[in-house]
Amino acid sequence: MLKDFIAIDDFSKNELLDMFRLAADLKAKTKAGVAHHLLAGKTLAMIFQKPSTRTRVSFETGMYQLGGHALYLSPSEIGLGKRESVADVARVLSRFNDGIMARLFGHDLILELAQYASVPVINGLTDFNHPCQVLGDILTIQEKIHRFEDFKITYVGDGNNMVHSWLNAASRFAFSLHIVCPEGYDPDAKVVESAKAAGISDIQIHRDPAEGVQGADFIYTDVWASMGQEAEAEKRKRDFAGFEVNETLVKATGKTTYVLHCLPAHRGEEISHEVMEAPYSLVFDEAENRLHMQKAILATFMSPIG
Repeated sequence: MLKDFIAIDDFSKNELLDMFRLAADLKAKTKAGVAHHLLAGKTLAMIFQKPSTRTRVSFETGMYQLGGHALYLSPSEIGLGKRESVADVARVLSRFNDGIMARLFGHDLILELAQYASVPVINGLTDFNHPCQVLGDILTIQEKIHRFEDFKITYVGDGNNMVHSWLNAASRFAFSLHIVCPEGYDPDAKVVESAKAAGISDIQIHRDPAEGVQGADFIYTDVWASMGQEAEAEKRKRDFAGFEVNETLVKATGKTTYVLHCLPAHRGEEISHEVMEAPYSLVFDEAENRLHMQKAILATFMSPIG
């Protein structure tokens, strides 16, 4: 097991399965009201360059439920790499805390934090990947179909950090991953190549949403303009015309299909209100599962089990 949680493909399939098993156990304990203070007396420093409802609340709540404490550090308090060097921040926080979670813009910053920190560093999101979210998504899929593999998921939208983490997952678990995006919005070619080279999953890129979703067990989408891309929002709306996940697109799968979205959602853009509220929407299940999955990650890295 590595010291840090940076990317899904840093770990073996068995290591990931151990995290999923722990997440399911901690979720069951939470629902039953059974205490599980695996991190009693421990503290997590949380560095935020990007604000987030789900990331902050799920990590803070998770640390509390694990018997520990989380400290929120806002962009103005840290000024990571500007007011103070990344290396100095990593070393100082390592003297104070038992772990560091960071939600950042540049992926190079999370790598530098991990390089200089002597405590575990957990990737809460970068512009390059979002591993906590995708593991929570896979936990949600497993709960619905009772397996981690042998399904088709179609991602419709920008080839962003979410897609990169799904590609990382496809190099460890065997499923069919179809990515539908307009020309010019493909995921990173090296990440695609690496996932295909693993030879585990069927990976395809499409331009036509209706073609890409055929036979899909799950459709996944995300906002077209992520945080930091606000200036491109109007252009992206034009470029992604016809890529909304709506009832027509869901019906185009030709089978029973579930829909996922990592949130926040822009209803009426990348996803319709009707689909968000449909009985086949798993959006709020996956939001909840971020909590349980992240608790498993925290417990695994800050208090190694076994």
